[in-house]
Amino acid sequence: MTTLHSKAAAAFLKDSDNATWHDATFWALRDKRDGMARGLGEWERLRQTASDIKKHTLTHLDTYLERFADSAAANGATVHWAKGAREMNTTVLDILRRHGVKKMVKSKSMLTEECGTNAFLEQGGIEVVETDLGERILQLMRQRPSHIVMPAIHITQEQVGRLFERELGSEKGNYDPTYLTYMARLSLRDEFLTAQAGMTGANFGVAETGDIVVCTNEGNADMATSVPKLHIAVMGIEKVIPDYASLAVFQRLLCRSATGQPTTTFTSHFRKPRPGGEMHIILVDNGRTGILADPDHWQTLKCIRCGACMNTCPVYRRSGGYSYTYFIPGPIGINLGMAHDPKAYADNVSACSLCCSCDNVCPAMVNLSEQIYLWRQRLDSLGRANSEKKLMSRGMKVVFDSPALYNIALRLAPLANHAPRFALYNGLNAWGKGRELPQFANETFHEMWKKGEVK
Repeated sequence: MTTLHSKAAAAFLKDSDNATWHDATFWALRDKRDGMARGLGEWERLRQTASDIKKHTLTHLDTYLERFADSAAANGATVHWAKGAREMNTTVLDILRRHGVKKMVKSKSMLTEECGTNAFLEQGGIEVVETDLGERILQLMRQRPSHIVMPAIHITQEQVGRLFERELGSEKGNYDPTYLTYMARLSLRDEFLTAQAGMTGANFGVAETGDIVVCTNEGNADMATSVPKLHIAVMGIEKVIPDYASLAVFQRLLCRSATGQPTTTFTSHFRKPRPGGEMHIILVDNGRTGILADPDHWQTLKCIRCGACMNTCPVYRRSGGYSYTYFIPGPIGINLGMAHDPKAYADNVSACSLCCSCDNVCPAMVNLSEQIYLWRQRLDSLGRANSEKKLMSRGMKVVFDSPALYNIALRLAPLANHAPRFALYNGLNAWGKGRELPQFANETFHEMWKKGEVK
């Protein structure tokens, strides 16, 4: 039984040059991350501290959320609570309509991707403009992100040039990146100046001070909140952290893990409304308390959305972001998708080699591969187990439960060395696509052991 992921991955790999480039690009990011890690003698201690802070905060989430809400309200912000995606989107639309907003500029937010906010607001008559360059390119192309940090990394400059010719009136045939960035800046500057509201996500919410902290390399979040007088910030409840000392730990880990930079170009702290303006903060659950109650998978909520697990994952690098059915790809996307709707996103759990590389690079020490393994054990109870693999497992159980059958299989195994290729490499042997079977030894380990040949 072929999964949706494997079908999409096969289509991605047909363009071998692009697949090779994709693999090399993200491995280069992994290499830069390793260089940054080696440059800090306390790197592993920082990771452990980050993990401990997240564990402490998540196990005292009610306390820190109330503290954050009280601090934010004391600063003059209006705090809203949303149980699910529709409640969040309705709250945003109500705020915008009360202020007569027709256009809203928006900084990159994976939470709004999760909740389908753009489409909801557009159906409500609001023009939504993405201001992160990658997100804006994808919005104009009507595509979704293929990576959580570099959402349009799969788009070539020639594709962007042709898009800008159609949408922004840029020079025909001028695909110079500097020029294309200049054209995007001109276009977005007008959007900033004519919007009546700005929206940001949140990398962190500091409970002690009520700050919303947003990390960007383009400064678009600052523009979205400094020109319009209405600022709406949406934040998943797992993003809250205790204090500035905790923030310092995550700040040292986030960008180094994501892009191999010491820090983002802009780390913006939003605490109060602008003079004469309003700041609204919406704290969103959308299934997070359910994940927190799951003893096997609560650690998913420790994720700080750096994308390091994608950059190192051999499956993501060689299959692309669009091969996954959940909107977040890679190891963290597999786990988040299963946590939100295991029947809908069960195809993705096959997209893992269980190499554990993601665990080794995660700045918050999320046990990603272990969780994927645990999800695989639940596939049968969900009715999503692979029937071919179940049949093979039953056959192997019969052989392994019978010493006589096991020994016969060992003696006959070398015959496969002389079998015609078509008998071994066919549609039934998915493993053999791109791999060569090993040669079976003529003498078994048991036979060698009995003869004393094994020391």
